[in-house]
Amino acid sequence: MSLPPVILASASPRRKELLEHIGVEFAVVPSHTAESETEMLTAAEIAQLNAYRKARVIAKQHPDALVIGVDTVVALGTRLFAKPVDLADAERMLSELSGKSHVVVSGVCLIHLRKHRQVLFSDHTEVTFRALNRAQIRRYLSLIKPLDKAGAYAIQDHGELIVERVDGSLTNVVGLPLARLEEELERFQK
Repeated sequence: MSLPPVILASASPRRKELLEHIGVEFAVVPSHTAESETEMLTAAEIAQLNAYRKARVIAKQHPDALVIGVDTVVALGTRLFAKPVDLADAERMLSELSGKSHVVVSGVCLIHLRKHRQVLFSDHTEVTFRALNRAQIRRYLSLIKPLDKAGAYAIQDHGELIVERVDGSLTNVVGLPLARLEEELERFQK
């Protein structure tokens, strides 16, 4: 791809690994912008708003770069599951998701300030959890670090223990919808 310098505005090692898979050269400049959480917006709106805010902060510092901001939200109906505050909160989240289908939404923002170009989109994936008892949830939580993960789980880390089915983009659930991102990066070159 023939792109301007690309910056990933995220400290997530998972997003870094995913972006490396599509052969884009990029730098990582984490955006430490506070994430919005409001019941007034849908999961897609919140994910896109947070992605925009993360990308915009870094784009102001690097106006000649194409900045990628991303935010991932887990939603069960209209209820949003952010990152848990502690292990008890993580256990509560997984208990609520147990035996149900929920949606994982990633909002992505691409900004190139110097060229006055911006693209904002979201991708949705439905994830169905197995019916889990308290011992299974605690075992799973002992195997991962849930406190930096929306919904308190990481599908790529022992996800087979809790997930029954995924309908949609698996990379979206990990935190970066690669197929859609590649499409948007192709358009950005035109």
